[in-house]
Amino acid sequence: MGGIVIVGAGECGARAAFALREKGYDGKVTMIGAEPHLPYERPPLSKNGLKDAAPPKYVADAERYAAAGIDILTDAPVKAIDRNAKRVELVDGGSVPYDRLLLATGARARTLPGTEEASARVRTLRTHADAEVIRVELAPGRKLAVIGGGFIGLELAATARRLGADVVLIEGLPRILSRGVPMEIAAVVAERHRLEGVEIRCETKIVRLEADGRNARIVLEGGTVIEADLVVVGVGAVPNTELAQAAGLAIDNGIAVDVMLATSDPDIFAAGDCCSFPLCHYDGRRVRLEAWRNAQDQGALVAGNLLGANQSISSVPWFWSDQYDLTLQIAGLADGASSTVRRDLTNDAFILFHLDDTGRLLAASGIGPGNAVARDIRLAEMLIAAGKRPDPQALVSPQTKLKALLAA
Repeated sequence: MGGIVIVGAGECGARAAFALREKGYDGKVTMIGAEPHLPYERPPLSKNGLKDAAPPKYVADAERYAAAGIDILTDAPVKAIDRNAKRVELVDGGSVPYDRLLLATGARARTLPGTEEASARVRTLRTHADAEVIRVELAPGRKLAVIGGGFIGLELAATARRLGADVVLIEGLPRILSRGVPMEIAAVVAERHRLEGVEIRCETKIVRLEADGRNARIVLEGGTVIEADLVVVGVGAVPNTELAQAAGLAIDNGIAVDVMLATSDPDIFAAGDCCSFPLCHYDGRRVRLEAWRNAQDQGALVAGNLLGANQSISSVPWFWSDQYDLTLQIAGLADGASSTVRRDLTNDAFILFHLDDTGRLLAASGIGPGNAVARDIRLAEMLIAAGKRPDPQALVSPQTKLKALLAA
């Protein structure tokens, strides 16, 4: 018997493997990863892990996997899934049989057209190996150009400035953080970066990108040229669906799964960045989330469902980003909101609450120093999960405890 095989040795896959043991499964558990490392956390790659030139922050050490009876194959890319024989075929010619299979293949960094085979002066940031190469260039007197004004690009820019490098950030859209972050919060982040010396260029079109072994040149529309020692492209991620698609599984902005994370094959599940799923709090809207919390939540959920628990996804999307001394947190999805109210907290922190036309709370977005917004965002997450329609004026008033609104 092949037991349960997990393809993808990241946060989600590791969480699922340990959850299987926590739920009493005593069969064979095998994880297969393409990287040479044990599963590690990716958020530190653009934050302290990059700043401190630290080794990967492992989810667990080798001894803990061994103690749990979890077999891990590292540096073992998968070639194909044979659904008829129920085997995972490896690039090196080997194969691993399975009774049930979990695809936790994650996502890869999106590249700019024409830069896939560019020089070492043009990089993406997705793996520990990427971070090691980028870290060498983050030093006083060096110039970094970041393409993309999302979380990764901005976190990298902040880290680079702390290490003394000059930074220019290029965004093609009218503002940074245009995906899922309110304009009011994006403006705070942009101003913080400018105060730190980051040059931000929005609504900027790149004509071409030139690079050799020494430096890179970004030619902008209008003829402006930006020269840099290193260019990092941070324009999003692409779900790793190739194995699933070749195996004939349904694909829809990722590996398509149902509310229990099951694919179109009843013996194959998918979880984490690689899959899209219906979200009950938003009328079954299909989403794909690239988030650390989502990877953890779905890893635990899918472990139970691999064992027949038949539990539906119920968690509310949650995201966070560190920008210098500021922390941005978002609970829920604001798409479809018809009104927004603001709650001012102490320490220059505030939260925006986004409601639909029925008054239902869809999302909450907050920013402030350290953990200033953490507690209220957590309570907002609970209000969203409960489908509450709180009084907007109560949300605005800092004297009104959100916990009281939850109990109402």
